[in-house]
Amino acid sequence: MAQRYQVIIVGGGPVGMALAVELGQRGLSVAVVERGREVGRLPKGQGLTHRSLEHFYFWNCLEEIRTIRLLPPGYPIGGINAYPNLVSDWWYPSGEARNKLGPYYFQRNDRLPQYLTEEVLRGRVEQLDNVTVLFERTAKGISQDAEGVQVQMTSSVWPYEDETLEGEYLVGCDGTGSIVLRELGIERRGVDFETRMALAVIHSPEFHEGTKRFGERTTFHVINPEMHGAWQFWGRVEAENTFFFHGPVKADATSDDKDYVLKVMQEAAGFEFDAEFQHLGFWNLRISVADRYRDRRVFIAGDAAHAHPPYGGQGLNNGLEDVTNLGWKLAAVLDGWGADGLLDSYDAERQAVFTEIGRDMIAQGIIDEDEWLKLHNAERDLADFEAAWKERSSESAAPQDFVQNYDGSPVVEGTPGATPGIHASHSLLARAGFHLAPQPLSSGENVFEALGTGFTLLAFGVEEAATKGIEEAAAAHKVPLTVVRDSYDGGREEYGRHLVLVRPDQFVSWVGDEPPADAEALVRKVAVGG
Repeated sequence: MAQRYQVIIVGGGPVGMALAVELGQRGLSVAVVERGREVGRLPKGQGLTHRSLEHFYFWNCLEEIRTIRLLPPGYPIGGINAYPNLVSDWWYPSGEARNKLGPYYFQRNDRLPQYLTEEVLRGRVEQLDNVTVLFERTAKGISQDAEGVQVQMTSSVWPYEDETLEGEYLVGCDGTGSIVLRELGIERRGVDFETRMALAVIHSPEFHEGTKRFGERTTFHVINPEMHGAWQFWGRVEAENTFFFHGPVKADATSDDKDYVLKVMQEAAGFEFDAEFQHLGFWNLRISVADRYRDRRVFIAGDAAHAHPPYGGQGLNNGLEDVTNLGWKLAAVLDGWGADGLLDSYDAERQAVFTEIGRDMIAQGIIDEDEWLKLHNAERDLADFEAAWKERSSESAAPQDFVQNYDGSPVVEGTPGATPGIHASHSLLARAGFHLAPQPLSSGENVFEALGTGFTLLAFGVEEAATKGIEEAAAAHKVPLTVVRDSYDGGREEYGRHLVLVRPDQFVSWVGDEPPADAEALVRKVAVGG
């Protein structure tokens, strides 16, 4: 008899393990199929956003993330942009805008190698008795029917047996080479810049010394016209001598070309330094997103759904956002109060958001960088370049209009005609389809500490009767609902609304000052999904 689970996850990297935690904490039986046993040691996915640290708070392993980081307490997270190398006088701080996002999120951002993040998630999974991790198994094929899903897998250890798993649903978190994506026949589309990029991990006290003039920085980004918008970029792994580097290289570069890659790094730095290579690999500069994230009972998440450069933390952070979006919806359906339309909304929300991230932020950012460098050339017109550089520096410190939101989602009572995307500004206002900002309660707690694991209705400065309709509708549909009551002052007036309905992923599904005209229809739309 095949083993049967409610959800099978193919791929036990950080996204797969995070989904296992999300589902496991919600009481579901979960199996994770992972071909490796050891965690890889490449220091990618370093920058964890404020939002990602909120996830770790709700996954009950935030303290583990904070204590396992390699950088010492208080080490600033931020970098510099320099033209055309690191010894130039043309440089300015970067990351300032990102560090100003604290008021909009319940946790501050952090920085640590992805392999440490993955170790924390593995440790949390081990605490969940309803999650089974099947290490050293490789999925060979998947199938599905009206009754569920099946995964055919083989073991890479004695006795090398083939096995079959059965489940209600399956999620492919198995990376850019996803067998789940391939088996479903889903296409990924995007833009290929046809540039070979190096990923080098080096130990170099000399490079550390050469960057001391910038103070304590975690990233060093060189802007060079010859790179056509592609980054030459160092990231600090720990406080002193270990760094990783991304940058364009010749098309036939191999792992034997360490002297050549060192020369590339030296030219970008503008000074010579010795380096001990701990790793040298390569990747292609392309951005793509899957046409769809769902095929009946099978879903994809993380790098299986979106492929892009491994700098900027986009893969890990967006993969974790995929997890929290999909996790509560799968639990709702399996617990009996969610309809199939709720699962469709995962595709409608997350695929739409990353389409804009890949197209408008990552790919267009490379194109815009190339165009800016063609327009402003220090050798051709120094005065023009210096004026443009000063403007660029000031723009870097300004707030960025980049906010993932689901306004226009089929399970959000939001703005008519809106569509999910990223083009919006941060705000403390409670807006349907947007992430809830934290605010204090009269009790001294933060709103985030009072949120339930299901839906939460914030009721500030209203009579008890104002929540009755939503409470009764939620009870009728068996939707778990927590009501948080308080006055409409002390910071809570920043929400701009007296009634705020919050989803299990801390996104707002409805706002109002008066009870909804049809509470039953509202709950059926935003919580049940049809």
